[in-house]
Amino acid sequence: MVEKSFDPEILYTKIVHYYVDKGHTKEQANNIAQAIIRREAKRRICKNVNCKHSSNEHIRQSQTCLVLDCSCTSFVK
Repeated sequence: MVEKSFDPEILYTKIVHYYVDKGHTKEQANNIAQAIIRREAKRRICKNVNCKHSSNEHIRQSQTCLVLDCSCTSFVK
């Protein structure tokens, strides 16, 4: 099973609306959303030095990389 792809635009919009509704200014909400999106994007990238592919390019159960010329055998968190 392949992990669902990460869509930063949808997440960004939801985060901004959440923090604006909580009383933050639009600029504060944007800054918070940008920080969260950066963190989530980094979290979804394989830390294997030879790989660096996203988690949706790995098979979830075996964590094997789906990129043909990649030698990564497991997703490194």
